[in-house]
This record gives sequence, structure tokens and C-alpha cells, in this order.
Amino acid sequence: MIRYHIFLSMATGFSLHSLHLTKLHSPNPTMHNPKPSPRVCHTHSPNRISEVISFEESKTGVKGILESGVTKVPPMFHVNLDPTDTSPTDSSLAFPIVDLRDIDTDSARRVEVVDRVQSACHEWGFFQVVNHGIDVEVLEEMLDGIRRFHEQDGEERKRFYCREKEKKVRYFSNGKLLRDMAAHWRDTIAFVANPHPPNAAEMPHVCRDIVTEYTKKVRGLGITIFELLSEALGLKSSYFKEMDCAEALYILGQYYPQCPEPELTMGITKHTDCDFMTILLQDQIGGLQVLHQNQWVDVPPVHGALVINIGDILQLMTNDRFISVYHRVLSKNIGPRISVATFFMNFTISECTSKLYGPIKELLSEENPPVYMDVTMKEILTNYYARGHDGNSYLRPLRL
Repeated sequence: MIRYHIFLSMATGFSLHSLHLTKLHSPNPTMHNPKPSPRVCHTHSPNRISEVISFEESKTGVKGILESGVTKVPPMFHVNLDPTDTSPTDSSLAFPIVDLRDIDTDSARRVEVVDRVQSACHEWGFFQVVNHGIDVEVLEEMLDGIRRFHEQDGEERKRFYCREKEKKVRYFSNGKLLRDMAAHWRDTIAFVANPHPPNAAEMPHVCRDIVTEYTKKVRGLGITIFELLSEALGLKSSYFKEMDCAEALYILGQYYPQCPEPELTMGITKHTDCDFMTILLQDQIGGLQVLHQNQWVDVPPVHGALVINIGDILQLMTNDRFISVYHRVLSKNIGPRISVATFFMNFTISECTSKLYGPIKELLSEENPPVYMDVTMKEILTNYYARGHDGNSYLRPLRL
């Protein structure tokens, strides 16, 4: 299958002066490119290319657009309407919340929690956790630290602007700007947090200490969640940890500026997460929605809570026992919205091993045969980086 993409010289990162349209074949014939989602406008006009070049060369992100005095959403951010309904606020659908209190000291309570986690992962693919062991003060300072970075002077932010994926700390706007047909209304500061974290000198001084502290805390919580997920499948509690699912962390500090025309764009369009698991810290602005029973359901901000969602690779490993579901973030005319997404995944292709990931053998039977192929992390990431946010799951080409 042939698709049109924007191609950029990689000699010194992305060179915008060499921007041109070219035909590219799918990187792997078994990983076909699914049809695009109706959510995103799929045209590359000369005007849009010019817009992208100007935006990228500014190196100040979406916030820089607002700082320049713009009061209209530029066309490169426009998306088409999604016809899927949003669940009314008085809906009977109750987003799952799991209380982790006393799970290490009360065996009966742990059994109850494991059962709730199993149900949430199978039916929703998402749940929130409270009493998770990370102090509220740490959560609030992490949000404040991300805000401090994004609200620095533009010249200070530019020092960290980069699209080289090998960098351990980088600031950018729209990770797949040059493949996506519509840009998202958000900016990002990213940290490769584990197993090889950046040196202190590489990190922005306005959030250096709290990012280091939060990384340790959230990895500890991640190990606990992986234990519960293992037990929910009837496996030994250390199963996912021994599969290195908790080894690599990639932290994104997201900044969604106030949007003058929120009906025209999105914080991020419909997608699934290409990782094992994501832990999300969000402020009280709201905007995150999950697709459940063919309708968009708001994920209500709960003070002190963290949002957990199953990633594509865990859905593959559990052979659909756990589900990685579509979610999105709405733009709002209030804000900014601040969130911190911790992805349990190594997104650096050069560090990928030859380890195969496929459906867990202990979960398979004649009645439950494998529905996915075994695949290496390099193959998964190659497919991930070759595609934009097209509204389709990264698992589709991996089904048998």
C-alpha cells in the first residue's frame, strides 16, 4: 500500500528547509495501513505545509501562537467533527475508581481490589486509583513544575526544543506534526525517566527536582499496579515485572493552552496508547474522554487520584482479556490544562532488544487461541513511528 507522507531530512534532526512530499511504502507488509479516522482532515495543501514550517521554526509551540496575539485557531489545527455521541453528565455510567488502601496488609482487601482491577481492565481499559501512596503535595508540585516550564519566556523554552528522539529531555509541540494531518492544541516537555535518566544538567531547572522525585514515586506505583494486573490474570504477582514491563518510563508533561475556538480543534484526537500501561496525573480542568459502549465518557478529575489505562502491548499479551481503548482530550476555552502522562515503555528503537512479545501462553487454550502474532518491540515501534494519529489502534495489523 502506498501513502503520501511528509519527509524530512534527518541529518541534523528535522530540517524544515528540505520539506517535500514523497511516496512511502508501508514499513512492513504485514503491518498494513488502516483507513484514516473521519476525525482528522487528511489533506496536505501548500498552505498547510507553509503553516507547519512557520510553526516549527518558531520553536515556541501552541503557547507561542497565543503569545503572538493570535485570537483564531490557525487552519493547521482544524479537525473534522466526530459524530460519536458524548455521554450526558447524568449518565448511569460510573467511571471505575479503585481504592488501594491496605492492599499490602489485608489479604481479603487485596482480593477485592484485584477483582475490581480485573473488571475495570476488561470492561473499560481505564480506572482511577486513590490512596495509592504518592502524597498529594508531590502530585501538585509536579503539575506546578510542568506549568512553570511551559510558562517560561519563549526564548527559555526554545533551548530545549528538539525532535531528536534519542534526546533524554526535549520540548516540542505535536510529536507527529509532520505526519498528522491536523495538529493538536498542546505542547510537551518529555523526559526519558528510566532506566537511564538524564543528568541534572540536562533538565530544566524549574522542574528538575520534582521530576526526579515524581519519577521514583510513579515507578514504584507502576510496579504495584503491574502486580495487581498479574494477579487479576491468575499469574504470579511478579509476572509483568519479570517481563520488563515496568523497566522503562517515558514522562510527558503536557500543556493544553486555553483555546479561543475549542470547537475547531482538539487537545489530542482519538487514539490508543502504544505501551504496556500509562499512569496519568491530571489537574482539575478536565477534558479527557474515554470511548465506552460507543459513546465518549468524561474522566472526571478527582483530587489526589491518578488515572491508569491499559496500553496496546498489554492487550496483545493478555489476548484481549484487558483492553486498550480509544481516548481523546477536548480543547477548552479555559485553561491551561496540565497533565503528566507516564508511559511504561522504551520508545528508543536503538535500545530495543530481540525479545518477543505475544499472547501469554498460560492464558491460551483450545477455546482461547492466540489472536495476535508474536512481535518484537522494534517492529512495534517502527510501525508506531511510521504512522500519524489516524484514529486507528496500533494493534490492528498485528491480529492473526
